[in-house]
Amino acid sequence: MPRRRPAALRGDIPTRLLSRRRYPPIDRLSGSCAADLRRLERTRFWPEAVEEAFWHWRALAHGPLRGVTSAFGAPRCGLYECGCDPGYFRGLLETALHALPKKSARELRVLVLALDAKITARAGIIRADAPDSPWWWDAFEVSR
Repeated sequence: MPRRRPAALRGDIPTRLLSRRRYPPIDRLSGSCAADLRRLERTRFWPEAVEEAFWHWRALAHGPLRGVTSAFGAPRCGLYECGCDPGYFRGLLETALHALPKKSARELRVLVLALDAKITARAGIIRADAPDSPWWWDAFEVSR
């Protein structure tokens, strides 16, 4: 009896097309941490949410100095799609850090804290609403 081709066995089952990633994956993370991030994004966020937030936060840290100093002093429109509120991206990273398992959160926290240190060193003065509020929230932030 001749062997059936796999396509003939599957019939009309559609093949899954892999879409191209919009944001690069976070480098220097272990496979288990990346799997925990995928699981978290599937349950609480949207696909590539943490990579997107990390990419924007890293772009702010490594971008031009005027981007760092003006990012915390300019008025915000409150729309996520606009991307004018860097505090939103850091807030999303903080939410992910608290939702991840301990080991994975520790790995991601090391990378995020390095970017935080670079941003605060370059920005000089960052306004805050209150001493107990996170430093990435400022008086102009609309969406908390």
